[in-house]
Amino acid sequence: MRKVNVGGIKVGGGEPFVLIAGPCVIESEKLTRKVASSLKEITSELGIPLIFKSSYDKANRTSLSSFRGPGLEKGLKILQGIREDFGIPVLSDVHRFEEIGRASEVLDVAQIPAFLCRQTDFVIELARHAKAVNIKKGQFLAPWDVENVVQKVLSAGNRNILITERGASFGYNNLVSDMRSIPILRRMGYPVIFDATHSVQLPGGAGEASGGDRAMAVYLARAAVAVGIDALFLEVHPDPDRARCDGPNSLVLGTLRELLSTLKAIDGLAKQAMKKG
Repeated sequence: MRKVNVGGIKVGGGEPFVLIAGPCVIESEKLTRKVASSLKEITSELGIPLIFKSSYDKANRTSLSSFRGPGLEKGLKILQGIREDFGIPVLSDVHRFEEIGRASEVLDVAQIPAFLCRQTDFVIELARHAKAVNIKKGQFLAPWDVENVVQKVLSAGNRNILITERGASFGYNNLVSDMRSIPILRRMGYPVIFDATHSVQLPGGAGEASGGDRAMAVYLARAAVAVGIDALFLEVHPDPDRARCDGPNSLVLGTLRELLSTLKAIDGLAKQAMKKG
């Protein structure tokens, strides 16, 4: 498996799992920096590499009235500050062609949103500019279909590829996670991330917003780490019930240390087993 270097962090190739975490959307600079500071403290204590994630613009919200974030320039400035002041690589999703160049200047990882993973021209253009690309597997794709997205990224000359499993559509307003997809995706030769919090989302399940079941994210995270992943994606918030985006499926920041300690132990066992074949 290829190891992908993200701001000095090695992802994949048998390395211990990397945490990708942060609030769903940048609500304010103060809150975003508070979460980044807490995450750095926790992960430094546990010896877990960290990539900070938050969106500067959530263009795929359920309702027209949903909060989307501060926008490109203000949001990237906040992320750049976190990158420089805390020494943490940053990741955010990019939704529009017009944002690709500017976003790629700041982001260590540019994320292709799940709903855009089949948009060929967009995928190729993002891959041409980004330092590294995170492909969010669409809820409508079988895991083996992601190979086609990988080939589009490779066609642009970018081999710094990450692939994220985030559940599959299961009837209406629901997702289900099939852990068999993780080894299938890993056979493509690139690091695989499991998105535990989006996997428990209930898309559009709250009418004008998505619902979720954050308690189940903990169980899915344990299962995915046991199967063998290269990174774990978690959206966290100090008070998810008051979060302006994805609160129902976000984890409480204060509960993270205990969970990560457990996951680190599971990861060690899983990686030993994987080395033995």
